[in-house]
Amino acid sequence: MATQTQTLDTSDIDQYLGKPIDSSPIREPIGNNDIRRWVQAMHFPNLLHFDPAYAAASRWGKLIAPQSFPIVMDDGHGTAPSCVGCIPESHLLFGGDEFWHYGPRVMGGDVISNERIPFDYVVKNTGFGPTVFQRGDNFYRNQNGELIAKQRSTAIRYSAHAGGETVNKAEFDEPEWTDAELEALEERKFSWIQMLHDLGHGERWWDDVNVGDKLPERVFGPHTIASFTTEWRSYLFTTWGTLDRRELDLEALGFTKEMAGHENDPHMERINPELTDGAYFGPSRGHLFPRYARKIGMPRAYGYGASMGAWVTDYLAGWAGEWGMVVHSTANYRGPALSGDITIQTAEVVDKMVDEEGRNLIQVKHKMENQKGTLMCAGLAEIELPKKPA
Repeated sequence: MATQTQTLDTSDIDQYLGKPIDSSPIREPIGNNDIRRWVQAMHFPNLLHFDPAYAAASRWGKLIAPQSFPIVMDDGHGTAPSCVGCIPESHLLFGGDEFWHYGPRVMGGDVISNERIPFDYVVKNTGFGPTVFQRGDNFYRNQNGELIAKQRSTAIRYSAHAGGETVNKAEFDEPEWTDAELEALEERKFSWIQMLHDLGHGERWWDDVNVGDKLPERVFGPHTIASFTTEWRSYLFTTWGTLDRRELDLEALGFTKEMAGHENDPHMERINPELTDGAYFGPSRGHLFPRYARKIGMPRAYGYGASMGAWVTDYLAGWAGEWGMVVHSTANYRGPALSGDITIQTAEVVDKMVDEEGRNLIQVKHKMENQKGTLMCAGLAEIELPKKPA
């Protein structure tokens, strides 16, 4: 355990709260292939988001992005406004997300902007010792000024040294999967995909959903360094030149020298862009290199918190179908997706209502676990579904 006598200096954070920070806007409109790359990386094989013939027959008449897509736009996966102010010799993990979705959908040709405003923070004692839970808001808008979604992201900032001291050595090795187990796993994975096919362009009626109903299980994995790399590459900011990058000094935020580097540095991108790629250098390198993962408290390569948030949205939106929409969700991240593990998503309907806006909503309690039953994420969500005509 980290010693509880440690302290974290949070004195630099307060000056940023409530004030917009710089964004890194995209330089070209969104393309259909950006959308396709995203859903492939997020394990979301919904034809609506990648197949032109299927999308043409949908209510939209064209290919659209999933509701999880706006976080692709800017640097930082949505966590930038929850990582402001210097905390010396610290590191960051994603702690959770809350999303509000307002209706406009993202399509090829759109230009998405992001207004980022730091919100608040609190210090608590955890296994890493004193830990800062810091929140910040992202407001995603299209070129018409329409608000697409609001994301309130939670960052966990803690002593990097304390994280390294508490790493669980018993988890250094990946689990072994037999051929028979992998074959059975593929059958489990496809059952959720078949649900998408079965619903097709049809409605999932609010009238037919009851409290206590369980959503179909969604399974994917085993996760690998290759699959984590595929996720990373689907974020636009990981490609050279895609963004008009803001000025960013990661050492000034308090990241340790070996984890800071030049990730998203607009000046270094023009000099030696390889040094700006967080997959290799910078705070994100721990995701793909166990050596660096263990320095900050993770036992082996691990997935991205922002991707876990997308998995939640995609899971619920896929079940709702093209006539439904996730309107609000919370996701509290309890543990990472580690290489070699699988992810299992389940949900149960816990309420059914008509809100003050006249929307027919169902509320679900969702969770994410690995093959050992370890809780990775939990939360609540409200989903709007169509009501049968009278």
